[in-house]
Parts: sequence; structure tokens; C-alpha cells
Amino acid sequence: MTFKERRARFAEQIGTGIALIPAASERTRNADTHYEFRQDSDFYYLTGFGEPDAALIIAPCSDVAREILFLRPRDRSKEIWDGRRLGVEAAPQTLAVDAAYPIDELDAKLPSLLVGHETLYYALGRNEGFDRRVLAALERARWEVRRGGKAPLQIVEPGTILHEMRLHKDARELETMRRAAAITRLGHIAAMQATAPGTYEYEIEAILEYTYHRNGAQAVAYPSIVAGGDNATILHYHANRDELRDGTLVLVDSAAELDSYASDVTRTWPVNGRFSGEQRAIYEIVLAAQKAGIEQVRPGKPFDAYHQTAVRVLCEGLIDLGILKGTVDDAIEQGTYKDFYMHRTGHYLGLDVHDVGRYRAADESSRLLEPGMVMTVEPGLYFHRDVEVDERFKGIGVRIEDDILCSAEGPVNLSPGIPKEIDEVEAIVGSHAHDAVLR
Repeated sequence: MTFKERRARFAEQIGTGIALIPAASERTRNADTHYEFRQDSDFYYLTGFGEPDAALIIAPCSDVAREILFLRPRDRSKEIWDGRRLGVEAAPQTLAVDAAYPIDELDAKLPSLLVGHETLYYALGRNEGFDRRVLAALERARWEVRRGGKAPLQIVEPGTILHEMRLHKDARELETMRRAAAITRLGHIAAMQATAPGTYEYEIEAILEYTYHRNGAQAVAYPSIVAGGDNATILHYHANRDELRDGTLVLVDSAAELDSYASDVTRTWPVNGRFSGEQRAIYEIVLAAQKAGIEQVRPGKPFDAYHQTAVRVLCEGLIDLGILKGTVDDAIEQGTYKDFYMHRTGHYLGLDVHDVGRYRAADESSRLLEPGMVMTVEPGLYFHRDVEVDERFKGIGVRIEDDILCSAEGPVNLSPGIPKEIDEVEAIVGSHAHDAVLR
């Protein structure tokens, strides 16, 4: 599906309203240096345009121009320093919009564009500065129609429509996500091969992200987690500075972003290439929970079903090991498992790594899965040092995660081929380890 077709679908649903979707702006990192720019996901979904400081207007009932893009004009001196710009003149044909204007003219033109519409679709609260500009334009538009005509009387979050569109991936999106996951696979395999006692978390991080970029990914989908030993029990560990020690596990949650679409993969493996008895026992429980959860990613199943299934398998395993007492139902009802598993089993995936879309229906029940939805399935078990458990389990953290498409035929793994069976993992870890850095 093209960006033009997406805009048409969105326009059909806003009816007589008018929508304003701003692009992201560059953000200062320090002094005169900016953070690497990442386009706003909603804006990109509708335009495919990657430049900052732009705004899209969609007005289905307009007599003049139904799709208007405001963007930065060409500027030779700035392009010499910061790179090429599309420019106002080329925008209509290149992006298939009806009209284009310099972004500096937005404030002057927006009030008259708002006139004639009763509803403005705009996401208040994301950008305080832009909010002030929009509210000022809205006030002017209402002033202009005081003797006749109409101006928006309400502001509606465009995500009520747009995010449900984004939740259901089309064939083009799915192909991009498959490619992102295939690149992620190469990174994880390279990281496994390079792991050995004495390497550092940041070395593995570097190998992962080098492999992503070498294979065409423009960015990581989120900051990479490379958590060795006790660090694996910290869910969002990001320091990535410690040495990987013999006899411990390393948990790697890292993935590539391709054409703004995320993958999201976690694997856990032994630093020395061999699971200990306790590590193997925990790993097998988590892997069984993930496989059982994946089987629940089917149309008509509640979104919550795969989480509940994974929790039940985790509880069964913990009881079998003597870590939990009583029955599985007792453990679930009393929440005793939450000392070792404190997060949900997954989330939607797409342009955002924690992608948009509602998880509950209007009656607050878990919404039913539909074909085209993509989600992660990522159970785990984490044994912190301060939890009452047999000493031999303390410091073990395991998570296994894949990206799963809900299809009419059942669950489809978009991130296949990344080793997760124990014999596969043990066969590959350390196979290409070498000392490539100064100590």
C-alpha cells in the first residue's frame, strides 16, 4: 500500500474534519550537536518523508487542496552543511500531495485552512511549542467566523483512527519487518560466535550494531541490552560495560531498525558455550513458555491469551524445580511467580518498538487478535540476589523473544533462524571468538 493510499483511507474516516500531523524536529544533544534524527512515526506512516520540521494537512472536504505539506525550502548554504532538502517545488510530485508551502508560512496559513471544519484532528500534548502554534491558529479561525461560517469546536486525537490503521500491517510493511529481522538474525549470530569469557559487554554490543549497519539497517530499534551475569536480572540494563565471566549467562536484547520499522529480539546464551545444570533448567522452562505462547497468537484469541499461557508454563516449571510451592492455580492467583517474572509477555511491534494500538476492547476485555497484527512473545525468568531462592539459581536471568505475525493460517515467526534450541546455541557460541581489541 502506498503512502497516498494510506492518506486516502485516513481521510475517508475523518470525513468533514481536518487533520494536522507534524513531523519531528531535530533535538540538541549538546552545544551545537544534535541527536540522530528519527522521523515521527505517524507522519512517516502517511508520507514516507524523512526530513524534520514539516507538517501535513489533510482536509478531505477542501475545495482547494485536500493534502498540503509544509516543509523546509531549498537553501544552498544550509544544504552544504547539513545535507540535501527536497524543497517546496519538488514536494507535490515527489510525495503525491496537492500543494506544498514553506514551513515558515504555516502559522499564517493555518487559520484560514481550519475555517469550514468542525473538528481538528491533532495530537495535543506531544510538543508544547507546536501546541501553542496550533491553539493560536484555532483561536484566530474562530474569530474569523464570528459573523458566519464554522471553525473547529473540538480537537480529536488522530491516533484513534491512525493507530488502528498502523496496527494492521500490509504486505509492504511485513516485508520490511521480515528484512529487519533477517538483519537482526545476522547480528545475533555474530554476537554468539564472538562471545567468550573475558570479552566485554560493549564488545558484543559493537558486533551486533556493526552487523546491523553493515547489512543496511539505518539504526538500532532501541538501545541494545547486553547483560552478563547478574546484569541479566535487570530488565532494561543499558550500561554494557562489564566483563563477561566464565560460568555466567549473557542476555542480549537488541534489534535492527530498517526504513523506520523495528524488529525486537532477545536471546540468552552461556558465556563459555555450555549451560550449567541450573541454567539449562531455567532456560528450558522459558523456551517452553515462549513456544506455548506463540501458539496462542491466532485470530480470534484474546491478546492476553499468550501471556496467560506463558505464565502457566513458567509456573509449572518453577513448581517442578521446587522454587514455587503449591499448585499452578495458587501461584497464578497469589502472584507468587512475580518475584521471578514481573513483566508482560509481549507488545505490538511496527514503526515503534512498542507499537501503537489498543490492547483492550471497549468493554475493557482483552481485544481479540486479528490478521496483520505483529507482536513480540518474550517470556523470561529472573533470579535477583535479594530474592529468597536456592543460592544456585541466584544471578540467572533468561529471556527469549521473537516477532510473531498473527495470520489467518496461524502464528508466523518473522524472526526465524536465530538459534534458541540448546544444542544450536551451544554449537555456535564462541565459534569465532578472537581478541580484536586492546586490553
